[in-house]
Amino acid sequence: MSDIIIVGGGISGLLTAREFSIRGASVTLLERQSIGKEASWAGGGILSPLYPWRQNEAIAPLCIDSLARYPQLAETLYGDTGIDPQWTQSGLLILDNPDLAKAESWCQNHAIPYELADTPAIDRLAPGLDYSADNPLWLPNIAHIRNPRLLKALRADLEDRGVTLLEDHEVTALEKRDHRICRVQTPQGAFSADLILLTTGAWSGRLWSDLFPRLQITPVKGQMIVFEADPKLLQPMVLDHGRYLIPRRDGHILAGSTIEHSGFNKHTTQQARDELEQFACSLCPALRHYRIQKQWAGLRPGTPSGIPYIARHPTIENLGLNCGHFRNGLVMGPASAALIVDLMLGCPSSIPAEPYSFDTPH
Repeated sequence: MSDIIIVGGGISGLLTAREFSIRGASVTLLERQSIGKEASWAGGGILSPLYPWRQNEAIAPLCIDSLARYPQLAETLYGDTGIDPQWTQSGLLILDNPDLAKAESWCQNHAIPYELADTPAIDRLAPGLDYSADNPLWLPNIAHIRNPRLLKALRADLEDRGVTLLEDHEVTALEKRDHRICRVQTPQGAFSADLILLTTGAWSGRLWSDLFPRLQITPVKGQMIVFEADPKLLQPMVLDHGRYLIPRRDGHILAGSTIEHSGFNKHTTQQARDELEQFACSLCPALRHYRIQKQWAGLRPGTPSGIPYIARHPTIENLGLNCGHFRNGLVMGPASAALIVDLMLGCPSSIPAEPYSFDTPH
């Protein structure tokens, strides 16, 4: 019997399992399919919200805290596992900022370095772009991480720590007795632990609506493509009208992404491919000379305002939830893990928990 059972093997589940293990708890993680193969794998890996000044301010503490944690996390994982998550501080160039005053205020309030980027600066940072800028901003400290490699490193790290990782273990029922979850049922058998944590992403609303009547999490599909390009073609990340280019170290350039409300349908479409290719090649014309290697889709766990649920259940004593991060699961991951572990273990936290509770509208 473990101290804690975590249901869900995406970025939230893996980071939370690691945080519990660091604090001395024994952990069993149950994943219905393969670990790290849903939204966590499918995202772009930008370690900042897109236009954070346009999003609910409640996500800022988690994002800023995680931003500070990622360099050490990536370095430690690389050193301990030999798998490099490729944390890369490439900077983020945002071409469209009609709300410049709001953007500058947000950066100043959260100590995020920024510069106003004129045409010579843009041409120096990202030569070869074809753009029409509106108050462009350069955020030099923003990094990205290669999320499939991060997930592999986290898995290897958890295995080294003795965390029990069980794939193809779909949870079919949570049995409750006397205000506690006493057993977690799977086709392979029942599991029990002192604490139960749900990190089931986009499926959370469908799975746990009977336990959490106020839970509002729905799947939001995002499609992306990746070009096989030259490593010198593009250095910074570029964001323009909600879509972005992300350069990897090996020259691959990701273009994303769509926002589609189509239930649990993860099929890719020719329309999305054409739209993303048109965006990417219009912004960076040199990409017309490179082939698209792959197209894929993932399901983000959307909430009405983008605020995640990170909380203990109000009446079931040993049950908690860490999900609903929408497009920012990777961005907020380390801080979210630390917060839910504090809450589950009854420890003080540096991040106020109220915005992520079930009493706060999401």
